[in-house]
Amino acid sequence: MSTKNVVTSFALAGAVSTALATLAMAAPLTKAEADAAIAAKKEKCFGVALKGQNDCAAGPGTTCQGTSTTDFQGNAWKFVQGGTCTSIELPNGKKGSLKPV
Repeated sequence: MSTKNVVTSFALAGAVSTALATLAMAAPLTKAEADAAIAAKKEKCFGVALKGQNDCAAGPGTTCQGTSTTDFQGNAWKFVQGGTCTSIELPNGKKGSLKPV
């Protein structure tokens, strides 16, 4: 096998594994995951997730976890330690919210 074929094979394998990892991360939270977060006294905090790092509720046209399209998207939430959401300061001068903004 030539060096070019080896490099191409590795690049293709990397692309496939990246695609599979992305699909796995975009899956919605299971009921067990959501229940565990609530049991750990976590709360949903809107507007604090970075692009693609939300736990769910990323608005129309998105499926759920990992689908927010911008940093600090107001309708996407992330689980945070209970009682801390509204004290999280964001770069845009706003704070986290317990409701979609």
